[in-house]
Amino acid sequence: MKAEFTASRRAVLASGAGVAAALVGAPDVVLAQVAQGTVPSRTAADAAGAPASVDAAEAAVARHAEAILRISREVWALAELSVLEVDSARVHLRELEAAGFRTVSTGTSGYPTAFVSEWSQGAGGPVIALLPEYDALPGLGNAAEPRQTPSPNGRTEGHGCGHNMLGAGCTGAAFALKAMMEAAGAPGAVRVYGCASEEAQGAKVYFARDGLFDDVDAALAWHPAPFAAVGEVATSANMAIKIRFNGRTAHAGNTPWDGRSALKAAELFGAGLQFMREHVLPTTRLHYVYESAGVAPNIVPDFAQVWLTIRAANGPDLKAVVDWARQIAEGAALMTQTAAAFEPYYGMHEILPNAPMIGLLHSHMAARPPVWTEAEQDFAKACQREMGLPEAGLATAVAPPLPPTKVGGSSDLGDISKVTPLGAFAWPTAGLGTSLHTWAITACGGMSIGDRAALDTARILAGAGFDLMTDPDLRAAARADLARRMGGEAFVPLLPADRVEPLGLPDWLRKTGLDELTAFDPGA
Repeated sequence: MKAEFTASRRAVLASGAGVAAALVGAPDVVLAQVAQGTVPSRTAADAAGAPASVDAAEAAVARHAEAILRISREVWALAELSVLEVDSARVHLRELEAAGFRTVSTGTSGYPTAFVSEWSQGAGGPVIALLPEYDALPGLGNAAEPRQTPSPNGRTEGHGCGHNMLGAGCTGAAFALKAMMEAAGAPGAVRVYGCASEEAQGAKVYFARDGLFDDVDAALAWHPAPFAAVGEVATSANMAIKIRFNGRTAHAGNTPWDGRSALKAAELFGAGLQFMREHVLPTTRLHYVYESAGVAPNIVPDFAQVWLTIRAANGPDLKAVVDWARQIAEGAALMTQTAAAFEPYYGMHEILPNAPMIGLLHSHMAARPPVWTEAEQDFAKACQREMGLPEAGLATAVAPPLPPTKVGGSSDLGDISKVTPLGAFAWPTAGLGTSLHTWAITACGGMSIGDRAALDTARILAGAGFDLMTDPDLRAAARADLARRMGGEAFVPLLPADRVEPLGLPDWLRKTGLDELTAFDPGA
């Protein structure tokens, strides 16, 4: 294994589980010029025994490169936050429709910025899903420059998790897979799920709960990272909860005995969680903040609110801890003669790895390892220098498949992985050692490093998708591996059954033009 990559558990944990006109004026921005042939030669990096579909996938991606880069650059410049990514979703839908995909639904599963789009040919073929994301993060706006500097368009939001590239790679793979299937005359459907709001209350769990993956044969995704890797990485199950305490106000100096402090209830709840920590499994995580704790010290607070996140190794472990936290909230209310409302509003399962999908993706990744220009390596090293990191540049090696590794982070891919075989991998989009959710990810994603990552991942996903479309034995093996890992357990969503839209959805988003269901007859 080359020295550029260290496939350690610590590296995985540190990196997370879970543009157009604005770039042109910057003098040190290196835009990818794929059509003009400036991509370095891959001949020396090509792996022996590569899947037969690799060359066809690369050619199909090259034909759609302009559209793929258009998605990545425009979404990078838009930089819309979770739930609010209206125009970013429209960019994907515009390009999908132009490529011959039919919009199945918008405003899917209660998300105004979610959608489903599909192309199919023939009858009785498999359904392969691709999972683009497109939301940005607050406070991470940055120019496509190797230093922390404001975005040219003045936006303080930025793609510090690289979802502009992630989305472009997934949607671009759909374009390429369609072209490959047309050339082969293979029956099947390519379905693209617009996965809104991954950084907050990701739409994927709504899709899975609503049965939108029940007919899918396999799902494919990727995520930006400082390395190229795929393997047996399992995330944690996660539940987000709001706890509200209601008491009775009073003058804290004159008649405090008339009041019942909601703040005291919230404080007791936090103390209860601290005493709980000694007796939970090492894989459990409890983290919370006080969102409301009163308005003035001389007024007995009649309302307090805590936002709690609980993570555990799996769904049953998570439910046990959530039930315990509920009892603590009820006990805190009893001790303070207040009332407690305990509202789990969002939950996601752990990711189940899938061995055949891991092997499939690794073969496509290893066939064309990452290749960068000297200017791109210099850009990454300059970012590393600014961040006080070793100037190791961008990874050029694909790691061997990672062994079983449990991480504390969570991903809304988890629910999908329990319904259909899931393949997901990491691909370098910034220098080695660079943490996600930083300005450097935004900067690299807005120049040719991001361009190349979007094209590379589209090729990997398209090739893997074509193999799944045309190889029934591969699909059967992936399905059998999922069944083995589920052990006969039925998928039961952690998302509450009565949750019909994300918490805090603003009224103006309910009528944006993206919330109208398109009539669709699967049998048509």
